[in-house]
Amino acid sequence: MDSNTLYYSLDLVSGIGYTLNGEQRAALQTSLLLLKKNYKFTRVMFWGKILGIKDDYFIAQGKGDDELKDKKFLYSFNCMEWHLLPPADDRMVGEVSRAAKGRFTGDPSYEYTASPLQREGDEASEEVVATKLTEERRLAVTVHLIDEEASVVPRGAFNRTHLGLMQTNRCFEGLSHAEAGKLEHFLHFAKPKKLKKKFIQELADLDPSIDFLDSLNDDIPNGQWSLQLENAGRVCVIRSLLWLGMTFYHVPMTPQHGYVYMGDGCKNLDLPFML
Repeated sequence: MDSNTLYYSLDLVSGIGYTLNGEQRAALQTSLLLLKKNYKFTRVMFWGKILGIKDDYFIAQGKGDDELKDKKFLYSFNCMEWHLLPPADDRMVGEVSRAAKGRFTGDPSYEYTASPLQREGDEASEEVVATKLTEERRLAVTVHLIDEEASVVPRGAFNRTHLGLMQTNRCFEGLSHAEAGKLEHFLHFAKPKKLKKKFIQELADLDPSIDFLDSLNDDIPNGQWSLQLENAGRVCVIRSLLWLGMTFYHVPMTPQHGYVYMGDGCKNLDLPFML
């Protein structure tokens, strides 16, 4: 959620059970502005909080000229001092999936040991030496995966310019109340994966300037999103059942929208059996 509307946005998603106290809100209000200036970000977002056993990680996200590609993540323990997270790649994702289990400890220097892979060759098997990774790297991968799989924006909130950059749509005035009640009008705020697989007939009905992201309605398994209209129907709230703690809000007929994650950073792998 945008740092400029942090107080207002946190109140709209307070139904998740997790929130920030007054001291943390005041610290974020100041430190995020300094973060934007020091790193020369176009926008700074409060991404959320990952709960740890010893300490909690507060996560911020900085944006560049391209809202989708130019983004960096930072973490803090006191909402004042921020540390840059390393970018996550496929190799890091594989190491974390093999090594990191259970809750975060809250210590970024804590080391996990990745179990060695067993690769079978033509004649003999080749064993890969076990590798170690810090919790800071696990945090970077977890934040990356949650942002790729569970970040949400309303349709039309962002457009693609003639230079190919994805930027905030200044003409966006919000979804109608009828549109806000349907999951098909909300999109993944990540690089599209399913859009190219659509049939030509389906692509013909899309507007290329705003329909360049995957729809939540196409996600498998079906039913991993919970959409509700709260505050007497004045606020649309979408919760992810795959990443418990990810909450999106949108106020219909206004450009106000955002999302925040507050959870333990563990994926709900039992979801297919719960639906």
